[in-house]
Amino acid sequence: MAYDIHIPSTWMEFEMNVRQLRDKTPESEKITINLGYVDLGRVDLLVQEGFYQNRTDFIRTAIRNQLATEGAQVEKSIERHTLELGLRDYDATYLQGLKDKGEVLHVKVVGLARIASDVTPELARATIGSLTVLGALQASKEVKAALADRIM
Repeated sequence: MAYDIHIPSTWMEFEMNVRQLRDKTPESEKITINLGYVDLGRVDLLVQEGFYQNRTDFIRTAIRNQLATEGAQVEKSIERHTLELGLRDYDATYLQGLKDKGEVLHVKVVGLARIASDVTPELARATIGSLTVLGALQASKEVKAALADRIM
């Protein structure tokens, strides 16, 4: 037995509240690698046997294991270069405070450096003398362009 459902064109009227969701910052950076066929086959075999969920799981695990093995060397290098490890945020309030004091910032980060959307290119140029990021830098196109000659 078939049923016909008739819905009038003005079935329901409602008001939609639309609001801007904050931008979600990615928690990782995508990379591409080239791997030989034999190595790729070996990875696929381990995935097929259930040791890893997929190729990405294998690669992440291998990278983490290698970083753990080299952990002491990484720490010594961070100390030697006075680099900050992890996430570092720079917003307009912080940078304006530096500008008011006449200070210039030399950013050295291993991980993720974020320059907030409220930072103008002019403020960035006035307060950031150099920018070294081993990992990823998130900033507006305009701020990146303003600091292009200072990014190491």
